[in-house]
Amino acid sequence: MARVFLFFKIAILGLVVMSCNQANKKANTKAENDNVATNQPKNTAAQILEKPQIPVLCYHQIADGKKSEYAVSLSTFAAHIKILADSGYHSISPDQLYDYLVFNKTLPEKSVMITFDDSRAEHAAIAAPTLEKYGFRGVFFIMTITYNKKNYMTTEQIAKLAKAGHTIGMHSWDHTMATKYADSTDWKKQVVTPTLKLEKIVGKPVEYWAYPNGVNNHKAAEELSKHYKLSFILSTKRDSLLPLQTVRRMIVPEWSAQSLLKSMRKTFDKKTKK
Repeated sequence: MARVFLFFKIAILGLVVMSCNQANKKANTKAENDNVATNQPKNTAAQILEKPQIPVLCYHQIADGKKSEYAVSLSTFAAHIKILADSGYHSISPDQLYDYLVFNKTLPEKSVMITFDDSRAEHAAIAAPTLEKYGFRGVFFIMTITYNKKNYMTTEQIAKLAKAGHTIGMHSWDHTMATKYADSTDWKKQVVTPTLKLEKIVGKPVEYWAYPNGVNNHKAAEELSKHYKLSFILSTKRDSLLPLQTVRRMIVPEWSAQSLLKSMRKTFDKKTKK
């Protein structure tokens, strides 16, 4: 009996060590990839903050009959994407944004990033096909507790989005704000473990994060920098030391298409040093 107990104890210890090794290996690989990605030196935090900001849009619900700053109707969403295309905008990926911020890589003259939070089913059923109609690709931040639940995306839909060229990012395990992660147990629960699982679903690294509710602080940004190339806040103050972990987005409510363009210009068309 003692031998059986010892065997299970060793097996459990092995699983814990394996999980830690996977997380460490990912962090090391991220650093190595950053170093060999280019011969150019990386921009400093001050240089990144001085660069013109790229519009990053944040959508949540896409449904008719919803009255919320987090919801837009189907027709409004379609109008938003159409006016972006008609106005000559090009959707960019987080990879492109990272290279622009860090290595001064060139972006299309009119660039926009289109992101979606909370893993809702309509993101796969409505948003992705609408984007693809105009040759756009989006960024879908996944709250992983919602896998295969009613009104949320299935793991199959998430994998299909990645295969179609969209970017899959993390939005925590259960939408607990990053500022509430008290210790390594919380970080493993909300970040490390769900990221590893999401990577298995999409078959590629998950390198981008969106803060639940946009809430952040320097401590959270510092920890997230160990796991992700970029982390996204909302239209609030950026961290002067870690701007890559506090990239600004704007929530898009039920606006007219023209109002969307005006708000984009107001929010992003100047060097906002917030």
